[in-house]
Amino acid sequence: MALSIHNLVNLPGKTTATLKDSTLLGVSLSDHRKVDFSSSASRSKLTLTKRKVLETQAVATTSTPAVTRVPSEGKKTLRKGTVIITGASSGLGLATAKALAETGKWHVIMACRDFLKAERAAKSAGISKDNYTVMHLDLASFDSVRQFVANFKQSGRPLDVLVCNAAVYQPTAQEPTFTADGIELSVGTNHLGHFLLSRLLLDDMKQSDYPSKRLIIVGSITGNTNTLAGNVPPKANLGDMRGLAGGLNGLNSSTMIDGDKFDGAKAYKDSKICNMLTMQEFHRRYHEETGITFASLYPGCIATTGLFREHIPLFRLLFPPFQKFITKGYVSEDESGKRLAQVVSDPSLTKSGVYWSWNKDSASFENQLSAEASDVSKARKVWEISEKLVGLA
Repeated sequence: MALSIHNLVNLPGKTTATLKDSTLLGVSLSDHRKVDFSSSASRSKLTLTKRKVLETQAVATTSTPAVTRVPSEGKKTLRKGTVIITGASSGLGLATAKALAETGKWHVIMACRDFLKAERAAKSAGISKDNYTVMHLDLASFDSVRQFVANFKQSGRPLDVLVCNAAVYQPTAQEPTFTADGIELSVGTNHLGHFLLSRLLLDDMKQSDYPSKRLIIVGSITGNTNTLAGNVPPKANLGDMRGLAGGLNGLNSSTMIDGDKFDGAKAYKDSKICNMLTMQEFHRRYHEETGITFASLYPGCIATTGLFREHIPLFRLLFPPFQKFITKGYVSEDESGKRLAQVVSDPSLTKSGVYWSWNKDSASFENQLSAEASDVSKARKVWEISEKLVGLA
């Protein structure tokens, strides 16, 4: 930036300088003070000196180019990512929210049915207020899902990752309960609520400039009949989906996807098959076009999670030690949260259409889905029926 003579003389912090101590462009001002102005020769010399000063100033003003500082490519900083996690007030969802927030690289939208419970949980977990926002979402109501999406869009935040984690599990229920839209609760919440949420937020994810956009749907080993746990009765089975096609309302159709008699444990397992089929259908329909990574996972057996709160007391007592000491499949909530956080942000887990699992050394690997959970025709049928049930077709 060019400097004028006035600026050079009046530099900040130099107001106490004497004329004797000052110089201007190599010419001592004290020398000028001694000039004899009565002499025409002196006047000519003074005029010549002033002209040289002004010429030098003009050169400095017009010839010095402005300096534009271009930041080094290596110093570019990535903006904080935004991730929505459903069911983030407890269990796996809260542990994942904590793991991501602690990095300082993510702002977590805790999408929960109970606003105050979520706020208390975040505070108890020590999550910094700068790193999370609680927003109300009841997946058992399509109106609530749509209102949540409208509120999120109004916030102006970008959406980089969506984690569909929340789940209802009623293993001892003898009779079905229903969503606000009259659909069996487990499938209505775990599958259809998340299906509508994902579809409505897909455009937001498309518009994100984040380098790795992801949509993650939490699966379950219990929905995979190619595993020991998946073969514990009642086994997951969608059948011909006559119940799903009928709306699972218990009036003109069964409340079970396969059209059979209601079973709370099986309803949960069936919803998990739908989750895993939906993830793969998202991948087939949108990955190539959008670059979004679609993935599912089983983070391990979180035997102490609140998901089992409606199970019989004896089960809740014996199941954790059974998993810890017999099957060796036990995983703490903190560890499972770190695993899901990996699927959210780890650069090595960007492959789309994958069902992730972890071995005994906590190393991730691509797991194999059961024949039904990877059936392309069933995935398409689940998608098409679900579109009608949620009002998108």
